[in-house]
Amino acid sequence: MAIFLTENSKVIVQGLTGSEGRKHAQFMLQSGTKVVGGVNPRKAGTTVDFEDGVSVEVFGSVAEAMKTTGADVSVIFVPAAFTKAAVYEAVDAGIPLAVVITEGVPVHDTADFYQYAVNSGTTRIIGPNCPGLISPGKSNVGIIPASITGPGPIGLVSKSGTLTYQMMYELRDIGFSSGVGIGGDPVIGTTHIDALAAFEADPETKAIVMIGEIGGDAEERAAAYIKEHVTKPVVGYVAGFTAPEGKTMGHAGAIVSGSSGTAQAKKEALEAAGVKVGKTPSETAQLMREIVSAL
Repeated sequence: MAIFLTENSKVIVQGLTGSEGRKHAQFMLQSGTKVVGGVNPRKAGTTVDFEDGVSVEVFGSVAEAMKTTGADVSVIFVPAAFTKAAVYEAVDAGIPLAVVITEGVPVHDTADFYQYAVNSGTTRIIGPNCPGLISPGKSNVGIIPASITGPGPIGLVSKSGTLTYQMMYELRDIGFSSGVGIGGDPVIGTTHIDALAAFEADPETKAIVMIGEIGGDAEERAAAYIKEHVTKPVVGYVAGFTAPEGKTMGHAGAIVSGSSGTAQAKKEALEAAGVKVGKTPSETAQLMREIVSAL
């Protein structure tokens, strides 16, 4: 089984007619994703042609696309200035899952559309500033390369896109049930805890890799959740042990102030919850390899 995304998921692309939306829709189609439509009010009624003779219709709104295609996932490739409006539209249409790839979205906008989605009671947000999610061999929504891994028993949740790719590649011979890139902004939709809960409930996920980074207290809260609610083995990695204090490192949320949010504090919290934490991504992959071999 997969979490959030299955072989039956029907995906629309908000921003399909833009260069990024079109490029990654092609990759998604090649990896078996059911891309059933695009959304652009100015180009409604046109089609976008892809390799292998696939044509995808462009609709004027998310609601129209859902009504016509039965779509239940939207992936959003629109500029940061228009992301809030795009998410509002997806939520108003009642889409169950909205994956926001766009980076540079103002934090106030994210806080606004996340709360709007929560209040709707219907839409799960993943992102923004994230690589999306993949259930290998089933579906792939976002920008994660489908060729780097295959299906298997490991669940992965990560703040970092590149570390998502590295971990999936290093453990490709074992494989993954799902990999979820939640993004590294100060405010995000789906959290480590949301993904951990879903992996805990998924019978085909046997072990979990959690990748965090400096800044905020998401990893500490995840550690507390693991201690109370997760029975499956978890290994972790925290990026940013060498980051200087007070500097933003790559992600908007990765900033340390005082002793809170440091990699060491997060590592200690995770280890106190029984999580094995690697010093490097490769060491973390080896810890998972040992756990899987003992299952």
